[in-house]
Amino acid sequence: MNPLAVAPTAPGRGLAAPTGAGADPLPAWDGFKYGLLGLPLAFVALPLYVLLPNHYAREFGVPLATLGALLVGVRLLDAATDPLLGRWSDRLFARSPQTVVRVGGLAALVLLAGFALLFFPPARSGNALLAWAAALLTLTYLAFSLLSIAHQSWGAMLGGGEARRSRVVAWREGLGLVGVVLASVTPVALGLPATVVLLALALAAGWLAWGRALVPSPAAAAGHGDGAGPGGAPLAARPAGRLGLPWQNAAFRRLLAVFMLNGIASAVPATLVLFFVQDRLQAPRSLEPVFLGTYFVCAALSIPLWLKVVARLGLARTWGVGMALAIAVFGWAALLGPGDGAAFVAVCALSGVALGTDLALPGALLAGVIADAGQRGRAEGAYFGWWNFATKLNLALAAGLALPLLGLFGYTPGTRDPAALQALTVAYCLLPCALKLLAAAALYGWILRPTPAPLAASSRDLP
Repeated sequence: MNPLAVAPTAPGRGLAAPTGAGADPLPAWDGFKYGLLGLPLAFVALPLYVLLPNHYAREFGVPLATLGALLVGVRLLDAATDPLLGRWSDRLFARSPQTVVRVGGLAALVLLAGFALLFFPPARSGNALLAWAAALLTLTYLAFSLLSIAHQSWGAMLGGGEARRSRVVAWREGLGLVGVVLASVTPVALGLPATVVLLALALAAGWLAWGRALVPSPAAAAGHGDGAGPGGAPLAARPAGRLGLPWQNAAFRRLLAVFMLNGIASAVPATLVLFFVQDRLQAPRSLEPVFLGTYFVCAALSIPLWLKVVARLGLARTWGVGMALAIAVFGWAALLGPGDGAAFVAVCALSGVALGTDLALPGALLAGVIADAGQRGRAEGAYFGWWNFATKLNLALAAGLALPLLGLFGYTPGTRDPAALQALTVAYCLLPCALKLLAAAALYGWILRPTPAPLAASSRDLP
């Protein structure tokens, strides 16, 4: 059965239907214990993707062209290995949840060691430095991806209806946003050594909490109950799914298409925001942390509010509301110009609120797709492996789409040419609006549009 085609008239069933707020609760303490690992995973991502290139260029004099080629190669390898890591994650879950936690602990140690050795390499110049960076980046990305996929899969296996699934994802992504805010402040305020220490403490706390979180029981994994307490039974009775299994699921293909359209729409402004702030708004550099901080803090604060909307409208409709808000906000941003820094703070706040739906809802929708296909407990790793591959591909496509277009229309950083700045505005504001509109149309056509009653009647989205 395809849960994306379930008629919204069947309450509590399928992806488009709302679920009562109190029908499927997740205790806050259980959500916190599961979600805490999301904080260090988000904390480590920002320095690796944003600070590391600047650090190697400034501290070690690595040419930008060489550095760019190195990073692109390693990141493409990272994206390509995610489906394989997802397959391995499924095999680990087939042994037992405790095996997953133990292997996750080893991955966390590799992640921490790789992070520290990347910022404090023994070789500081020449080919030795490049070889060191390539090897350590590969290991660090692999550890990060395995830990992320296993953690996402665990949450999807906890079972339940829309309200419960959205809370599971909200705890993970909300605490992840706390990690992003900490990562944006700590290196500047306390320095890189303190950043490594804080990451070590956060990883230790997140891993210990994960080991004491709700464990997917065989009943929940099969779609017939919720998670058990610590020490839940192994899931070995359910063999791991095949690597290509998700692609046989039409619901997954449709959801992934919406996710990618929406993801590219979000990644384009993330790629261009500093160019827009510096050249279109001509805002002082001192305001850049205010813009970014406002964006992420508002995203974190909005998640509990969006969960209340989910209880009334359902996951898919709420995601559509978030898309509509983002379109309106970026349409307004297209009207801004020099001296409109205060208005852009409001843009950051509202677009951050819209971001809350992108963070909390698609993963919960995916968990419903897996459950409705009868594959919960044996194929989450395969699904999230391809899901993370798509996320990383979105970032690459955004840069590959937006930056060449800007160059084609004459934009260069620092320009004050009106035509070039107009091209920047179109790329930063209007291109994401067009992509969001396509995503919203796909969301309606493939997920929200009603289908005949016999299809709706066979949904197995809830136990």
